[in-house]
Amino acid sequence: VEKTRELCQLILNQPAFQTSRKDIHAFLDDDNAQALYRDIAERGKQLEQKQMQGQQLDPSELEEFEKKRFAFLENPVAKNFIDAQQMMNEVQEIINKYVNKSFELGRVPLEEDLTCDEEKGSCGSGCGCH
Repeated sequence: VEKTRELCQLILNQPAFQTSRKDIHAFLDDDNAQALYRDIAERGKQLEQKQMQGQQLDPSELEEFEKKRFAFLENPVAKNFIDAQQMMNEVQEIINKYVNKSFELGRVPLEEDLTCDEEKGSCGSGCGCH
């Protein structure tokens, strides 16, 4: 538990993590960015439901969705929020990959234990590429 807490503190101390937290909080404080996010999430959900029901998507609906999505990504607070989420998800994936591989191998994995060599047609189990 102590070492896990040390790892957590190391992550929290990283400048990129600090920046990401600020970006997330800036998004949570920005009603306009949140409204843009909710709008594209709702529209995306509606389009997905229509498609799952076998309904034809109207090109104007898709165009409107793309306009809204573009407007969201043009908003710097929203863009930084998405980037921060992606960065945090990537950190979580890397940590999970290393911990899972450590359990599997019974040792701390090397970089090559976690990467695939598709040219040779080999990769370790649990590499995540398949």
